[in-house]
Amino acid sequence: MPQHNLSFDFKARYFTIGELTHETRQIWIVLHGYAQLAEYFVRKFDALQEQKVYVIAPEGLSRFYLENVQPSGRSSDRVGATWMTKENRLADIENYLTYLNNLYEKEVGSRNQIPVTILGFSQGAATASRWVTDGKISFSRLILWSGIFPPDMDFKSGKEILAVKETYFVYGKDDPFISDIRFAELSMISEKLGVTPVAVPFDGKHEIDQQTLLKFVS
Repeated sequence: MPQHNLSFDFKARYFTIGELTHETRQIWIVLHGYAQLAEYFVRKFDALQEQKVYVIAPEGLSRFYLENVQPSGRSSDRVGATWMTKENRLADIENYLTYLNNLYEKEVGSRNQIPVTILGFSQGAATASRWVTDGKISFSRLILWSGIFPPDMDFKSGKEILAVKETYFVYGKDDPFISDIRFAELSMISEKLGVTPVAVPFDGKHEIDQQTLLKFVS
């Protein structure tokens, strides 16, 4: 059966910490991981307020209940969000790129004289990678935190854009999702991009480590 597509206006939410003033030293746009919500993810960056950093946390456009419905109902109404799944993935990518580009224009716009950091955590690392190599925003630094470049990104555009940017790979030494296979995949994709992300390990698991976070603003 044929698939049809329809375009329409869509409202999406995001959260911020701090204020954007003439004293703002940095702007960070942080992308959450799978099954997280921006409202709670952004709180992990609360310590950056004292460093005069303005933090913006967009949220994946698809939300879902974290527990399946049972005959007796759900034991929890907890909700998470995702940036995309394998289903209709190209449309999801196009939609979140449009959303993120509009968010950037609204919050940053002509204030691009302030250094902008794009941080992607876990699934958000792939989202951040696709976004920055879309070529429509100005930024100075990309941080892949507990996640890596996606294998299907635009390598030609990525090679041109990332060649003049700071790129970091931050990971917990005990992160169960960062294996030798993932390291090898990161190395292979980084080579195709012509970049060498600076590795920043910390003692921890699949999480945002506060002490490591503050190293990027000290």
